[in-house]
Amino acid sequence: MSDINTGTTDATGTGGDTSSKGRFSQAAQAARSAASDAASSARGEAASLKSQAGDKLRSFAVDGKERASGALGELSSMLEDAASQIDKRLGSQFGGYARQAAGAVSGFADTLRDKDVDDLLDDARGFVRRSPAVAIGAAAAVGFVLARVVKSGFDEARTLGTDPSSTADVSFKADTTTFPDADRGGQTL
Repeated sequence: MSDINTGTTDATGTGGDTSSKGRFSQAAQAARSAASDAASSARGEAASLKSQAGDKLRSFAVDGKERASGALGELSSMLEDAASQIDKRLGSQFGGYARQAAGAVSGFADTLRDKDVDDLLDDARGFVRRSPAVAIGAAAAVGFVLARVVKSGFDEARTLGTDPSSTADVSFKADTTTFPDADRGGQTL
C-alpha cells in the first residue's frame, strides 16, 4: 500500500507511518541530546572564561594597588622632605601641616599596601553607602581629571602629527596631497 504523505511503502504494507514516526522520534531525541551537549559545553566555556576574566582583573587590581601604594609612599617622602624647607621659608606651623599631610598620605599608603583587594572593595562600597554625595563628587572629579589627561594626550599627539585614535598614520594636507592625473602624470594641489 502506498503512503499518501511520503509516497513510500514499507514491508508490512502500512505505509510506513510507524517507522517514520520512530525515525522522527529518534532524530528529535538526537537533536535534543546534541542541543543539551552544546548548551552544557557553552556553560562550561562561559564559566571558564568568567574565571579567567576574574583572575585577570584581580591581577590588574593587585598590580594597580601595589603601584598606587608605592606612588603614595614616594609622595609622602617628598612631603616630609619639603616640610623642612617649609619650616625655613614659611615657619614651623606650615611645616607641621606638611608633616601632618605626609603622615596622612603615608598612613593611607600603608593601609592600601596591607589590605586585600576584596577588603578595599568592601571599604569602598561601605563609603558609598554612608556618603553617596561625596562618592558621586569624587567620581565626577576623577572623571574630570581622567578626561583632561586623555584630552591632553590627544592634543599632544595632534601636535606631533599623529592620530592616536587610529592605527594607521594617515594625514591629509591640502598643500602636499598628490592626485594622479592621466593627462599630466600627477597633479599637486
